[in-house]
Amino acid sequence: MAWLCAGMMTLGLSACVPTQTKPNKPVAHRVNPAIAQASALAKNHETLSGQAKTDAAHEIERLIAGLDNATLSAEAAMIGSGDPVYNFIGRELLRRGLPLPRPFDREGNWRFNAGDRAPADRDGYRPPRKLAVLLPLTGSMATAASPVRDGLLAGYYGEHRQRPEMVFYDTTGTPAGAVAAYQKAAAEGADYVLGPLGRDEVGALFKDTSLTVPLLALNRGPVAPPNGNASFALAPEDDGIAAAEYLLSRKVRRVLVLVGGDDGMRRSVAAFREHLGSRGGSVVDTVVVAEKPADSTAALQAAMQKEGGVDAVFIALKGAQARALAPQLAAAGLGAKPRVATAQLLSGTGKPEQDKALDGIAFPAETWSVQGIHGLPSAEATGKGLNTARGPAAKLFAFGYDAWLLTGYLERLASDANGKVDGATGALRIDGFGNIVRSPAWSTFSDGQVVVARSGD
Repeated sequence: MAWLCAGMMTLGLSACVPTQTKPNKPVAHRVNPAIAQASALAKNHETLSGQAKTDAAHEIERLIAGLDNATLSAEAAMIGSGDPVYNFIGRELLRRGLPLPRPFDREGNWRFNAGDRAPADRDGYRPPRKLAVLLPLTGSMATAASPVRDGLLAGYYGEHRQRPEMVFYDTTGTPAGAVAAYQKAAAEGADYVLGPLGRDEVGALFKDTSLTVPLLALNRGPVAPPNGNASFALAPEDDGIAAAEYLLSRKVRRVLVLVGGDDGMRRSVAAFREHLGSRGGSVVDTVVVAEKPADSTAALQAAMQKEGGVDAVFIALKGAQARALAPQLAAAGLGAKPRVATAQLLSGTGKPEQDKALDGIAFPAETWSVQGIHGLPSAEATGKGLNTARGPAAKLFAFGYDAWLLTGYLERLASDANGKVDGATGALRIDGFGNIVRSPAWSTFSDGQVVVARSGD
């Protein structure tokens, strides 16, 4: 080295001064301002109660929803373990169909307790030892409970490995009946509870934060599931959120809404409006459609003429209503726009010659009905032999089948960052608060027949 330096000095160069190497410092991550604000709110979220807690959660979700996919994924990967905002961000990632960088933080939040279950099989199957099923077997909700029960039994008897002892308890469809049924199941040694089915029934049990036996409720309650318990629902709000994501993924921002008069439709639209708005979209106008639709062509044309126009149409209507509106949409220049509906679009369909009017409308459907799933005979074959598996009841049958799957695979969903179960109603995952998140199979009508929607539709 000395001779090299001497030679360089002879040439008049002075670059042989030994350089001082500095250790590489980690590059500090600059937290996105929306994430920083959401994180501060999330740290106080668990200390709140009632409406204050609900409002804080909505604000956290609003802040997170405003981020694009790339930013949301990058920020999620940088969040440290134990930061309560991660579970909110993770839920938004699931809604968008994006992978989680790591499992949900369960400490202090929702955790799965396997109790003394036998070890899991290689695929994660780990059923309870004694399963109590709480359903309204009598009363006004008994009709809705029948296909859920039969779907559950189809899954139960279709499983040839170890199965739990299963006992049904009648909730009579009332909050008091649900509480009594739960208490009886716990007293008789159940180590896991499935149900109840009604919203008020679930609410009655979720108010009890000291549930001794964990349960998977078959509906949403007014509050999040107590720690260690879970919720699986076919909620109208989920259809609205899924429809908003469907359109947002296609760069749609300005949407015209058609809505019927029942409560489920209104709930779907409210969720759609909120989710679309949080992501930078907007509802241009809302047209309320009667059970027997009148001519709304003028209202549709007026929406088209508003500044910015209309990019797409969201349809919260039954099949007959949508069929009546289809030619009016075409007359108003909206027939070629992307059109997405709730699952209620299927209500009153089944005659291809009439349903051709619905061609091209995308809607969320059960995987079982449009693609089939392993372990369950086709929807058509099952429906021919079982009244509770055909027509509108088929969706509840698929729901019951998936409820059975979740009792055996919930631990796998909770422990794996991107664990899922391919169920009859769609791909099932669980968020950090104990809610099952369902990704439906998107379908459409073609020549009056229900078919799988292509990715570009």
